[in-house]
Parts: sequence; structure tokens; C-alpha cells
Amino acid sequence: MEADWELELGSDAPIIDANWPGFIDLRNSPNRIADLQEIQVLPALANILVRLNAPTSPVWTAKCDVWQVVEPIDPYELDAAPETATHALACYIDLLPRSDQQWPIPPRIAAACKAACERLRTVPLGCCRVDLVARQASIAPGIDDLGITAYITACGPEDTAARHRLAAAATAFADTLLPAASPAPTASPLQ
Repeated sequence: MEADWELELGSDAPIIDANWPGFIDLRNSPNRIADLQEIQVLPALANILVRLNAPTSPVWTAKCDVWQVVEPIDPYELDAAPETATHALACYIDLLPRSDQQWPIPPRIAAACKAACERLRTVPLGCCRVDLVARQASIAPGIDDLGITAYITACGPEDTAARHRLAAAATAFADTLLPAASPAPTASPLQ
């Protein structure tokens, strides 16, 4: 899987806002997952968002979206053959830290993004990519932190194939972030 990251921390950079109207806190109300319209577009996103908001997750989500990519895509950027890159879908998920000590300074969030990308690049999945963008986040009124917007893009020779590949890429992304279910504790790459 292709993966990359960047820091967008300047004063004119977008900010993740967890206080937006209509926010559904899946940490406390995972049963409200069906209220998200993005689930209608990409049903696999339901399980992914519930997992990312679970008590054992190192992150929680503030917002997401899914859309059809209309501009021409570069097959090389998605590790795809030209004939498999005719349709593309993308989504983003805004991730916020579970602990205020997780990403207290830019070097820590940069290291977390780098570790996540290294792990994602080992996933044997083509026709997709993940781009992590570290940015400022407004967690609550008067409480600012750092967060990550994960952009996941996938392509296929037709819309259905692109949709399946996006679901697989988003699932692989969540798998790399969440601690493995094993007897020995393992750290998430985003900690």
C-alpha cells in the first residue's frame, strides 16, 4: 500500500474541529453509527469507525467523509495499472488522540505519522494509498491539541471495484492503528 505523511501546522492551515454541529460521539454512542450518511456510501466504514472509537483505541474520530474522485488520477500514485485506475473513491477520517500526552508536540505527531506510514507500506494492497496530515485540532472550547486527518484513496476499473478497494484500504488502515489482539501488549504506531 502506498502511504505518506506531512505536517500542516501553519496559521493558515485547516484545523480539525471536534465541536462541529451534528458531531456524533461514537466513543459514547457507537449504536448511532447508522446516523452517519457516509455509512450509506461506504458501509464498511461503520465497523472501522466503531473500532477507531472503542475504549482500547489510541484515537477517536471527529469527522469523516466519502466522495467520488472526479479529477484524473495518477495510477502510479495508487500503485495501480492504468486500466485499473479509471474510477476512484476517497474518504477522510479526522483522528484525535485519546490522551493529551499522546501527541503533545509536533515531533511526536510526526514520529507517529512516520511509524504508521512505514507499517502501511508493508500491507500488500495495491490500487490505493493513505495520506496522513498532522494538523491543529480544536477538541473542545478552549482545548486545542494536535490531530491527524487520514485521507484514503482507492481505484478500480469500475465504481464497484473502487468501492471494494477503498473498504479494504480503510480496514487495513484501521488494522495498523489498533493494538493487536494478542497476549503480549503491543503499541499502536500512533502512540
